[in-house]
Parts: sequence; structure tokens; C-alpha cells
Amino acid sequence: MRRDDLYITVPSFFRCPISLDLMKSPVSLCTGVTYDRASIQRWLDGGNNTCPATMQVLQSKEFIPNRTLQRLIELWSESVRRRATVESPESAAPTRDEVAIAIERVKFEKEVRDDLEMLSKILRFARESEENREFLAGKEDFVPMLVDLMGQVDSRTFSIPKLQVIQEAVMILSVVRSKISDRKRFSNLILSNGRDCLTAFVVLLKSRNSHMKIDCAAVLEFIAVDAESKLLIAERDGLIHELIKSINRDNDQSLIEASLSCLIAIASPKRVKLTLVRENLVTELTKLLTDPATASASVIEKCLKLLETLASCKEGRAEICGGVDAAEKETACVVAVVKKLMKVSAAATEHAVTVLWSVCYLFKEEKAQEAVMRTNGVTKILLLLQSNCSPAVRHMLTDLLKVFKVNSRSCLSAYDTKTTHIMPF
Repeated sequence: MRRDDLYITVPSFFRCPISLDLMKSPVSLCTGVTYDRASIQRWLDGGNNTCPATMQVLQSKEFIPNRTLQRLIELWSESVRRRATVESPESAAPTRDEVAIAIERVKFEKEVRDDLEMLSKILRFARESEENREFLAGKEDFVPMLVDLMGQVDSRTFSIPKLQVIQEAVMILSVVRSKISDRKRFSNLILSNGRDCLTAFVVLLKSRNSHMKIDCAAVLEFIAVDAESKLLIAERDGLIHELIKSINRDNDQSLIEASLSCLIAIASPKRVKLTLVRENLVTELTKLLTDPATASASVIEKCLKLLETLASCKEGRAEICGGVDAAEKETACVVAVVKKLMKVSAAATEHAVTVLWSVCYLFKEEKAQEAVMRTNGVTKILLLLQSNCSPAVRHMLTDLLKVFKVNSRSCLSAYDTKTTHIMPF
């Protein structure tokens, strides 16, 4: 089938009235008109106070996520992808013999156009089944061959065909990584001084391809096996910056989640924490936690896990307790954490409690203590003590009550023990 035959017409009501592109995050203004979040935010940030489509003066510049339309767009996009896969004759997975020949051609012929064709064939084979992925991961010199291809990128002089080859190599590695038995050896292959594979990751993370960025984040997370590898990844110029850009709330939820997972994987060394603080990670995490469109419990859990990690260093606590210049927003992060104490998940509660315990009890940050008191945090702590929380969480909650000089027994005795309380989970 010719490429022209796969041309897809996007339904008009799925397009943003401003950019005319397919909407990624549809939001509605008070006028009832729906726009893509990024487009309308740029319009409002430009000082405009009217609805672009109707030119009505806006009574409020707040916008509401249009979840119904977003779900319809997702369903339509998925149907388009399925139809393209079914209709394309190239989608059929090749045999093992064909893949073995393709691997040999990539090894020895060294023609970029041929490499791209062969790697595409290998990728289709890898996506077909677990057995195929095991076959590729166990094939001698296959993974090193892909790593060698990645090491050939030069961010200043790369060609588009060469970049496409590297993209295919990263996608294959992302698909087969779970079948690679020796993670440490694989990590050393990518991070060794003889090649600069991390340049390839930086270049690919700068692309507009969300799926490509997800694959990059997945491979980087997989090779972060020890302190040395985490430092090497984090200290590659531009890499942390691009990962943090990927957690912008306007991005695809899958990309946000993959990027957060990667950041968690590399965040434990002290030097990495300092880099994350300097790159304003706390600000971005606060935006995610306070965005009503961030409905995924998994994303919230990962945000809180990162804040828990950053709270273990002085610079991280300083940002959590007062990193924003505006006085009324100085404790925005602490307030966001208090709001996520309940009704998300047990894991989110544990991370949130640990953050508050670190800044309020362990290091006695006064700004954080005031923010907890101001946002009804003590009441939530008392309610959590009645819930089915773990012994570790219960211990931290008890420590927090000591900070706020609350007698938990006297407070809890006010509750009728026969009353059925609504638990947060």
C-alpha cells in the first residue's frame, strides 16, 4: 500500500480552533468553546482576555479539562493506529531466519538506507511475542551491535537518515530490555567511554515524538543500576533538562509517567539531587500535583516519591518549603503534598507523610509546619491515624502530632468509637 493511501482526515471537532492541530489536552473556557491547553494558555499569557473563537470578553480565565472529548480523541487515534497496522502489508512479523539475515546485513553492509529497512523488520519481529524478544536478547553480539549504532551519533553533524537508524535501535532496545539478563553489562556497554550513546538520548529527547521519548526514558531507567551509572546519566549535559521538560503537564500522561520513573531511578546520589533541585524539578512536581487534570494515581505517587527523595537533602527541603519568590506561594509544594495525603492510594499517602515528616519533624522547617496547620493538615493526620496504615506511617504520623503539640488520644476520644468513618482508601 502506498503511503498516500494511509492519509487520515482528522475530524474538525478534534482540532484546536487556534492551532488547527489534533488536540492533545482539550480544555473548555467559560464560553463553552474547547481548545488545546497549550494553545489557549499561550493566547491568555499574551495578555488577551477574550475567547478567540467568539471574541467574547472572558468573565473568568479558568478552563476545565474536557475529559469526554479527550477520551473520544484517544479512541479515534487508537482506531486509526489499528487500521493502519491491519492494512499495511509490511506489518506482518518476519521469521527468525529472516531476522537472522537482517542482523547480518546490519553488521556488515553499513548502508544507512539498508540499516533502516533491516532494523524496522527486526522491530516488528521483537514486538510480536515474548519468545521473539528472548531470541533477540540472547543472540550473541546483537545488543552490542545496536549500542554501536547509537554511539555513532554526533549532535552537530548528524543526518536525518542516520538519526532514524538510531531511533530504530533505541526502540528495539526498549522492547527487548526486559529480556536482557545482565543489566550491569548492558549498562556498561552504553555508558563506557569508548562511545557517546548518551548524546543519542539527548538528541532523541529533544524530538517531538512522545513515543520516542518514552522509549529513551525506559532504556535510561533500565541502565541506572548503581551510583556510578546514575551519576553518568545525570551529568550528561542537557539530559536531566530534557527529562524534566517531558513531565510538563501539557504532555502525554504516558510520557510524564515514563519520565518520572526515569528521574526516580537516577535520583538517589546526592549530586544528582542537587542537579534536580537546580533544574527546578520541585516547581514542576508542584504543578503536576496541583493540576486538576492530573488524575492518574501513578503520576501522583511518582511525584511524591521524588519529593520524598529530594527532602533528604538540605537544598531539596529549601525548595519544598519556599522555592517560589512570591510570598503567598512560598509553601505551594507543602500545601500540594497535604492535599494528596488522602484519597489517592496507600503508596501516595506513605510518600506524602514521609515528605511532611522530613520537613516538619526531622528538620523542623517552620514554614512547612505553618503550611500544614493552615491547610487543615493536622485533622488529616488524625484521620490517617485511624486508618489501616502501615506501622512505619503510623510512627511518622505520631511524630508529626508531637510537632503540632496535639494529644492524639484526647483528640481521638472525641470520636464515637462505634461510628463508621470513611477511610481514605
